[in-house]
Amino acid sequence: MGTIRISIYDDTGKRFRAAAKKKLGDRKGYLGKATTEALEAMVRQQSRVERAIDALALRETGYLLGTHLYTERKDLYDRATGSY
Repeated sequence: MGTIRISIYDDTGKRFRAAAKKKLGDRKGYLGKATTEALEAMVRQQSRVERAIDALALRETGYLLGTHLYTERKDLYDRATGSY
C-alpha cells in the first residue's frame, strides 16, 4: 500500500469528509477507503474517455471491406443462370 500526501482547500476537505462519513460511517480508515474509491472512479472514467477517443479515431479512418471480386450477381454462385 502506498502513501500519498496531498494538500486541498479546507472547504473541499470538509465536504469530502462529510460525504465519506455519510457513505461509509465514522469507522477507522473511512477516509482512506473513500479516497481510494474516489481515485479509482477517476481512473475508470479516464479509461472510458480514452477508449471513446480511440474508437472515434478508428471510426474516422473508415473501414476497409476489400474490393469487389465480381461484377455480376451470377459471378457469386457456382451455377449458371437459366430457367428451372
